[in-house]
Amino acid sequence: MMHRRSLAALVAGAALLLTSCAAAADAGGSAAPPGAALAALTPEAPTGEVIAQGTVLDDGSSVELCLGAVAESAPPQCSGIPLSGWSWAGLDDAASMGDATWGTYAVYGTYDGDAFTVTRTPVPLALFDPVTAPDPTEGKPGTATAADVASIQDAIPDAIGDAYLASSEQDGWVFVDVVWDDGTWQEAADQDFGAGKVIVRSAIREIS
Repeated sequence: MMHRRSLAALVAGAALLLTSCAAAADAGGSAAPPGAALAALTPEAPTGEVIAQGTVLDDGSSVELCLGAVAESAPPQCSGIPLSGWSWAGLDDAASMGDATWGTYAVYGTYDGDAFTVTRTPVPLALFDPVTAPDPTEGKPGTATAADVASIQDAIPDAIGDAYLASSEQDGWVFVDVVWDDGTWQEAADQDFGAGKVIVRSAIREIS
């Protein structure tokens, strides 16, 4: 999962990246590789309460909150973030097989960049009524060409690492789903690939 770096280190890293790119351009050298700004930065962990929707998988020894793809097996297979303070008490919608128990929930808690700690009773997704988020595209098509889409989708998983969940393309936009972003990766994606091409969507959202 994501590991926080000090603000000073992030600023220094970003400055070094920009200086290196400028030096390479002045010298006639190649530009920074695609995704360089994304790879150089890590979002700061949220300070308040957050919410996430996903599959909770308890294998009998540890509990994870899976925010990305889940293999539809019994029990399901997925890779998630550690979930602390979880209890199945009162959740009669869960499924079980052997030592494993699982279900899909809206989970409230705090996130430190590595683990999610539950702060309220989770809500089964079948009963959860989420607040509709504003359209990040503002109803406008993106400017990513087919070549842009291929380059972006090739570079971003390695640049973001374990926090990367998935990506898809629609109407000239490449939508990139990540565990958590506070805007840091959105700005970096705009720097790497140009504005109007990438929208970074955070699976963990702050509660206002």
